[in-house]
Order: sequence, then structure tokens, then C-alpha cells
Amino acid sequence: MNFTVAIVGRPNVGKSTLFNRLVGKKLALVDDTPGVTRDRRPGDAKLVDLRFTIIDTAGLEQSGPETLQGRMWLQTEAAIEEADLTLFVVDAKYGLTPADETLGKMLRRRGKPVVLVANKSEAKGSDGGYYDAFTLGLGEPVAISAEHGQGMIDLRDAIVAALGEDRAFPPEIDEPETNVDLRGEEELEDDDYEPEYDDTKPLRVAIIGRPNAGKSTLINRFLGEDRLLTGPEAGITRDSISVEWDWRGRTIKMFDTAGMRKKARVQEKLEKLSVADSLRSIRFAESVVIVFDATIPFEKQDLQLVDLVAREGRAAILAFNKWDLVEDTQALLADLREKTERLLPQVRGIRAVPISGQTGYGLDKLMQSIIDTDKTWNRRISTAKLNKWLESQQIQHPPPAVSGRRLKLKYMTQVKARPPGFMISCTRPESVPESYIRYLTNGLRADFEMPGVPIRIHLRASENPFENRKKKR
Repeated sequence: MNFTVAIVGRPNVGKSTLFNRLVGKKLALVDDTPGVTRDRRPGDAKLVDLRFTIIDTAGLEQSGPETLQGRMWLQTEAAIEEADLTLFVVDAKYGLTPADETLGKMLRRRGKPVVLVANKSEAKGSDGGYYDAFTLGLGEPVAISAEHGQGMIDLRDAIVAALGEDRAFPPEIDEPETNVDLRGEEELEDDDYEPEYDDTKPLRVAIIGRPNAGKSTLINRFLGEDRLLTGPEAGITRDSISVEWDWRGRTIKMFDTAGMRKKARVQEKLEKLSVADSLRSIRFAESVVIVFDATIPFEKQDLQLVDLVAREGRAAILAFNKWDLVEDTQALLADLREKTERLLPQVRGIRAVPISGQTGYGLDKLMQSIIDTDKTWNRRISTAKLNKWLESQQIQHPPPAVSGRRLKLKYMTQVKARPPGFMISCTRPESVPESYIRYLTNGLRADFEMPGVPIRIHLRASENPFENRKKKR
């Protein structure tokens, strides 16, 4: 990306719709309710032959700096400062308002390039609002329809004219050739090959939890700046916002998500959209940090979130936030450890870290736990080790007999990682009880040091070489 563009305007003029149009995906939440967007959201935009970074922002609302609307506007101001160019969006259908005039004056004083965009110009009677936009003193407005994609060529030309050809189309830099893996396909597909963990690959981490658990505060502490909107109000975050930063030389991409309440309590359409966006973040992440409020931990919703992450097959880590508000830390730590083992048997051995997003306590330990869990989640075990282990497990605890015949587990191999998945060839797989599968799962966790990650074991009937052979008369 060669330049950055911020989209600004008052609420409900179509900023998020234009953002989605430019990035080519429905990333930002869109609703008829004013003020849906609260944080600033970046995205990779494409407009004809232009490639740039676009930032969606909250709408301008006149309010004090201590209020939620005031803090939202501070985020918008930060986006304007960061951007090389601002798209000032007005509603041509509704016409200008005092908020539009206030924002126009502020943009003129800053002296940065501005493109005035008259959205909803396809509507009947929008000509009056289009011509009124000339009074803002920001040049000729570009008439577009973000909903229907009209006027995008004119918008492209206006951006190029505002920035200049050299800034809009910088010379391409030849990237150096990357190292090519010279190993053959046979070696990569060998069952006995155990690849080393790649600690240079970027890691995607989703932060989830109940409302007001401190997720956005935690990410701000990691970044060392007030990148995300925070406050005492519950449910501030609506969109899932991604931010990137480096931890000990490794790129970490974190997703801040909306707080998820019990399903029965989620009634409003906007909250349903926010929860659906959070669920998408879980599916696209590699590691998921479930943030608990240490002052009221292990609510039913907390347990359901951990179970959801385990069923999705993600690498889960628990973070007991607000540790700075705990008085007797040793007693609470022992109680949390006991409850974790008792209430979360499906992720036995899950890493749990006490932290404070407000003070920064325990954040390095949390990041190390994320890396260690990701190593386990990516781990592969050779087939030779697995079959030797399977034989010893059957000696210690033989499979049960069903209908007078003993079940036989013949062969085991790992078929996938992320999360680790294993296939066992056996007789009558439908008859193997769940208790024996749990026994094997717990044995894998203990003997191969795989705590806290979901483990999948699939049973398959061994092939009978005489099954298709015709009977001799």
C-alpha cells in the first residue's frame, strides 16, 4: 500500500458502506441505526488501478471529551492525522447539517488534501444536497452511490488529482527472492517427518469474552497506545477490529471483538451482527484468548465461550483480567486452578494466566503462553512413535470386549495438525466406547505434552483383503 485514506462524516451518511465497497468485502457493520461504527477500522482498498489503505471512522457528534461520543471523535481525529487524504462524505439526499459545516471548517484548517464526496446521489431529489455541498469550500463534490457502486471512476480521478500522480502511483520496488524449500514432496509427506515450529510466521490471535471484561484495554496495553475505544460502559466494541504489532521480532495480528452475552439476551439486530462478526474472528484466528473477569470468573457464558473455541478447533488460552482488583491473590489463584481443571475437562491442561490490562501485569507471560499453545497446536508426531505408544496404551488398559469379542486397535497415524487429528484403524469402530477414546485422548495429552489444545481422534475400520473376493463353490 502506498498511501492512506480516512473516511469521515457525520453519522449515517454511508461511510461504512463506502468502506465495504472499496475493500470489496462486508468487513464493517452496516445498519440504518446512526453511530454503528465506533472504532477506526483499517482495510486494503482497491479502486480501479489505485491500491491504498482505507480507514473507516465514527461519525462526528458534538459532545464533551469525557462522553462516549467524545472519545469516538478522538479516534476519528487520530485517523485524520494518520491519513494522507480524507474522504469527507455528506448525504446528498438529506442535505447539509451544522455538523457537516463544523467538520468542513475543521478539515480546511488542517490543510491536508480532502475529497468531498456526495453520497446517495442516486436518490430522487438529491440534486439540492449536491449543490449545497459547494458551500463547504472544499471544491467540487464527487457524486457517488456507495450502495450501488455509481461514481467510482469519478472518485478515483478526484483522489489522483488531490494527491498527484507521483503520490498515487509510486514506482514499484522489486522484492528480493525468498528462500525456496528444496525438500522434495515425498519428504514433506513422509509420516515420520516432524517439522520444526516456524517462529517467524505471523500469528493471528482473537481476544474474546463477555462484555466489559477488558478486551480492548488489554490490546491497548499491548500496543502502548489508545488504539481502541475503551470506557466504563459495557458493549462499546461492535466491529471486530484487527491491529498488528511486533512481539520479540514476531508479527502478531490481534482481533478485538464485541463482548458476547447469553444468546437469549441478544435481541437487537445490531448486537446480533456484532456477535456474528466475533464468531467469524474466532474461525479465522489461530489462537484465541478468552478474557475472564477475575472478580466474577467462571460465569456460565465464560464456560460456553471456552467450549465454543474448543469445538471450533482453535488453540485456547485463558486470561484472568483485572488482577489488580484482587486482594487475596494466592487464595484466588488456587481456587481458579481447581475450577479450571474441574469445569473445563475438554481442554485439560489449558494455560491460564492472571493479568491486568490496566497496569500491564502478566502480559509477557500471556504472550509466551500464546506462543507455547500455538506450538502445541501445530505439532506433528511421527507414525512410528504413535504406534509404539498405542501398543503400550493397550497393554496398560486393553480395549473392552463387545459381544464376547475383544476390540483391536491395529494402527495409528496423525492425519492433520491445527488442531492435532489422529486416525486409528481398528475392528468395529462403531463399538469403541467414548470412555476409551477419552482414555486415549488424555494419554496423548500427558505423554506427548499436548495440554489445552483440542485433540481429534477418528476411528476407521481396517480393510479386509478378502471382502470382495468371490466365494469358491
